[in-house]
Amino acid sequence: MKHIKRYVSLIGLTMLLAACVNLSKIEVHNFDLTNQADGTYRGESVVGPVKVILDVVVKNRAITAINLIRHRNGLGKKAEAIIPTVIEAQSLEVDVVSGATVSSKTILQSIGNALKQ
Repeated sequence: MKHIKRYVSLIGLTMLLAACVNLSKIEVHNFDLTNQADGTYRGESVVGPVKVILDVVVKNRAITAINLIRHRNGLGKKAEAIIPTVIEAQSLEVDVVSGATVSSKTILQSIGNALKQ
């Protein structure tokens, strides 16, 4: 029973922290792959309780894969569905996943961070 109470408390704290994040302050900058060399680029971002580490694979000036290394997400796991959308669009200007906005924006920010190196 103690474990259940701790788990519920942790979920409540995560939700409270996520609610305190100002979504308009999460900057996501699109990328230009025109001069991007082929390779794998690591990006990460932390926004409130959400932390993302990922690798972006670029080949022939296109994103061919995005490999999620870590996604500390609270309740935002469903935001991971945004990754194939970014690859298909070849852009960060995609819709966020409803109900997982902070995680979605943190993933997008991590991709942008990887590609601006």
